[in-house]
Amino acid sequence: MEKNNSVIVEAQMLIRKPVAEVFEAFVNPQITTKFWFTKSSGRLEMGKKVRWDWEMFGVGDDLTVKAFEENQRIMIEWDSDKTVVEWHFESPEEGLTLVKISNWGYPANCEAALPLAIDSKGGYTMVLAGLKAWLEHGIELNLVRDQFPG
Repeated sequence: MEKNNSVIVEAQMLIRKPVAEVFEAFVNPQITTKFWFTKSSGRLEMGKKVRWDWEMFGVGDDLTVKAFEENQRIMIEWDSDKTVVEWHFESPEEGLTLVKISNWGYPANCEAALPLAIDSKGGYTMVLAGLKAWLEHGIELNLVRDQFPG
């Protein structure tokens, strides 16, 4: 799970909620479905294989949890393309959480990696914006759902 590929996509967002609440939002599919995917086979736990679906697009993927440090770090590997996603949760001050997402493992070929990296950057940025709206204001923005309307 080393970041040995030269292409690493990063996104981050300050969320005005405590770390435990923000961490739980990514672990608990009852919360995550408010800002990202629409269906999940279960909570994230160390070593667990989970399925996430985006029913509005008719797509889904399995992932395996490779690292799980409560309120600090989650790392998953997607089954379909073997890319890795890592979330870090930091508290710059009480009641605030800085979420940092890194994604790597793209093809070594720049022509193949570039569109995937651009898509990931935009996707994870939207996920973080949706998370912020949901946790801070209780608003479900439907950013992912509405990106490619019917």
